[in-house]
Amino acid sequence: MSLGITIRKIREQKGLLQKQVAADLGIGHTNYNKLENGNREPSVKELQLLARLFDMTVDQVLNYEGELPGEVTLEDKPEFERIKLINQLDEDDRSTVFKIIDTMLTKKKFKDFFNKNVAAL
Repeated sequence: MSLGITIRKIREQKGLLQKQVAADLGIGHTNYNKLENGNREPSVKELQLLARLFDMTVDQVLNYEGELPGEVTLEDKPEFERIKLINQLDEDDRSTVFKIIDTMLTKKKFKDFFNKNVAAL
């Protein structure tokens, strides 16, 4: 997929009009139209502005695969799927998640221990 087509798809998925994006880039509508039609490549500055406007990174725009990622929520997912999603995180993020869980479980054990022993007094 050409970069122009990619930019058009992202713009459409974001619900933006060509004239809005052209104005944000500081270029005329005709120049922007050429960009989406593949008759002109965006400058580095224009690409950076597009990424910011689309709330994406330049890399995400350049490597776009046809659909914007949606928000991921674990709350409504079954346990096995939650673990699967956590395991998709990179090593540092996964480690952080498990440290948070460890801390919460330790806190719960102390709370349960305290409540049990205070009730026994």
